[in-house]
Amino acid sequence: MTLAEQRPQLPFTRPNLLDLAPFYEVLRREAPIAPVLTPAGDPAWLVTRFAEVRDLLGDGRFGRSHPEPERASRISTAAVQDGPSGDHESEEADHRRMRRLLTPAFSAKRMRLLAGHVQELVDGYVDQMFAAHAASPDGRVDLHAQLAFPLPVAVICRLLGVPEADGEHFRSLSDRMATFSGQDAREAREEFGRYMAGLAEGKRAEPGEDVITDLVRAQAEDESFGYPEMVRLCVGLLFAGHETTVNRIGLGTLFLLSRPEQWDALAADPDGRIDAVIEEIMRLGAPGDLGLLRYAHTDVEMSGVTIRRGDALILSINAANRDDTVFADAEAFDPDRAERGHVGFGHGPHFCIGASLARTELRAVFATLARRLPGLRLAIELDALDVRTDHITGGVRSLPVTWGDR
Repeated sequence: MTLAEQRPQLPFTRPNLLDLAPFYEVLRREAPIAPVLTPAGDPAWLVTRFAEVRDLLGDGRFGRSHPEPERASRISTAAVQDGPSGDHESEEADHRRMRRLLTPAFSAKRMRLLAGHVQELVDGYVDQMFAAHAASPDGRVDLHAQLAFPLPVAVICRLLGVPEADGEHFRSLSDRMATFSGQDAREAREEFGRYMAGLAEGKRAEPGEDVITDLVRAQAEDESFGYPEMVRLCVGLLFAGHETTVNRIGLGTLFLLSRPEQWDALAADPDGRIDAVIEEIMRLGAPGDLGLLRYAHTDVEMSGVTIRRGDALILSINAANRDDTVFADAEAFDPDRAERGHVGFGHGPHFCIGASLARTELRAVFATLARRLPGLRLAIELDALDVRTDHITGGVRSLPVTWGDR
């Protein structure tokens, strides 16, 4: 039986947090669009090669909605990207409206104005890391708890207009939504929706200078922009706005500290190397073991297979960004590589609207750590890390680091 005739089930076992399952390389070479079973046990196509993933990200014949939602394959038992979303008839128009509403808030210009605030936050969190290091009997500091988690939470709270004091509450809801826990994940999503609806009503009564206020105002002025859609959009922004960046700070730290020569090079020239380092973290450090879910809106012939209307596709960003026909020595973490153009932020009309925000945060984090903590190192072995294997975006629960002589 050929690879194209098998239906292996996702997720594939990976050797560690930073490396993918070797099976992805086999699929890229022999069956770049291969039939698989999702973690929920439903049929889907797994797309692993860079060319196909990039093309499909920008192909209007595929979307997040499904022509018959009740018959759609589900990707998992989590409540995040678990199945179809949006209205099949209006998906394209709804997406254009969403981009129009959010682009000003997430523009590169707005992010440049926000950069000073982000830097102040990072400096404050690093100050707290120094204090925790001095007080620790073994000199260990949890970089996840001290920096990787609180920074993205504080930034997205300010941008959206969410009370930062609610950070632990919505982090708990996010964790439950994104775990493969079935009923509890769905209940968490409903609770998250109620929480965001409450915030929205507060903004309606007392508007602010923030994204949720903008969305509440837009929903009141446009009857085609339904209230449930507005709430779902707010939930999605809050979830994605902190969850993915938390994980990329953690993964970036691991890529750099497990390769001391790369960390030393950044520490020697933070300003000159930071942008290339961030792009390499984005290329190799996509969270989770699955990919982006799409559904075919018509029959499509591609790469020797026939994708039928309604079929589910999982676009593996991880596998695409490690395609050695596009990136030389693709598995290596190499900020000096000549090739750019990864799909870590997506591509085409669905290019991540928060890309500038993520780059702003990652740039501040790693340039600051390189300047202020050039002796930073992991305090435990990579294989000893507490990894979130039950979570759709993966990542770690803690990240012990140290520096100095202890």
